[in-house]
Amino acid sequence: MARPLHEDVLERPVTSLVVATCAAITWYLHARGLGYDDVGMSYAAVVREKKYHRCVTASLSHVSVLHLLFNMSTLWSCGVVEAAGGRGVMSDAESAAGYPWGSAWYARLSLLMLLGTCGIVLATYHVLLTRFRREEYERVTAVGYSAVVFGWMTILSVKRPTSSLVLIGGAVNLPVNLAPFASLAFTSIVVPRASFVGHLAGIVMGYLIAWDLFAWFNWRWCVAVVVAIGMLAARENGVVGGVVGRLAGGGGGGGSEARSSTHWSPYDRVRVVNADPSGLCPASLSAHHPSLSIPALDAFQLHLTPFNSTPTFARMERT
Repeated sequence: MARPLHEDVLERPVTSLVVATCAAITWYLHARGLGYDDVGMSYAAVVREKKYHRCVTASLSHVSVLHLLFNMSTLWSCGVVEAAGGRGVMSDAESAAGYPWGSAWYARLSLLMLLGTCGIVLATYHVLLTRFRREEYERVTAVGYSAVVFGWMTILSVKRPTSSLVLIGGAVNLPVNLAPFASLAFTSIVVPRASFVGHLAGIVMGYLIAWDLFAWFNWRWCVAVVVAIGMLAARENGVVGGVVGRLAGGGGGGGSEARSSTHWSPYDRVRVVNADPSGLCPASLSAHHPSLSIPALDAFQLHLTPFNSTPTFARMERT
C-alpha cells in the first residue's frame, strides 16, 4: 500500500517548502509574463549591474513547467536525507554534537549550496571573461534549483554510495554514486544549451561539503548570511537609502528627493534611474546607483532549453 503523501510532507518540511515555493514562483512568472531576463542570474546582472538578489531569484525560478517538474522530482528523491534526520550524511563532528533537527541541518546546507554554487559560477565566468576573453559568458542567464540538487546528489554519492535515487515518478532508478556525473553527461548531450559550468558547480560544492570543508558553517554563520541577504535586498529596493534620507532630512521631503525618482521591484522589466523629465531618456546615474543599459527589444533573442533535471541556463544571443 502506498504511503500517504501528507506523511512524507511532514517528514520533509524543508523539501516540501522549497517545492511549494518554486511552484508558486513558476505560477507567478507565467501569470505576469516574466522570463529569464527578469529573474535569471548572469554575470552582467549580478556583477556589472549589482543585482545581487538574482542569486536567489534565479535559483528558485523555473520558466518551463517541465523543468520545474523534473527538478522537484529529483529534489524530492534527495529529500530522503532530510527524512532520515541527516543520519549517515552528517559529518562526524555534527553527529558527535548530537544535532536533533535533521530539517534544520538540511536547510542550512541547502542555503550554503545555493549561495556557494552561484559564487562558483560567477567566479568561473569572471575567469573566462578576463583571462580567456570569452565575452559571450557575460550574458549567459541561469534559472533553476538543480545546482542545489546536483550538490545533494554528490553528497549522497560520497556518504551513501550504495543507495539509489528514484526519479521521474519511479520510472528511473539510478545508483546514487553515478547520479552526479551521469546526469551531467546526459544533460550536456541531450540539452547542448544547458550550462556545463553551472551543473559542475553543484558537483564541486557537493564534494566540498561532503568532505567536511564547510563544517565550520554553523547556525551563527547561517543567520549572518540571511541577515546580509536581507540588508542587500533592502538596499537594492531603496529601503535603507530612504530611511537614511528621511533621518538626514528631518523627516521632510529632502529625504525623498535624494532617492531615485522612480520605484522598482526585482521583477520590473526595466529599471530607469534619474530619468530626464524633458525627454524621458536615461540620464547620468549618481554614484549611489549602478548603471544600466537598455538594449533594443529585438537586439537579443532568448533561446529556451528543453526540460531537464538540471538547471536551465539560457543564452541570450544576437539574432
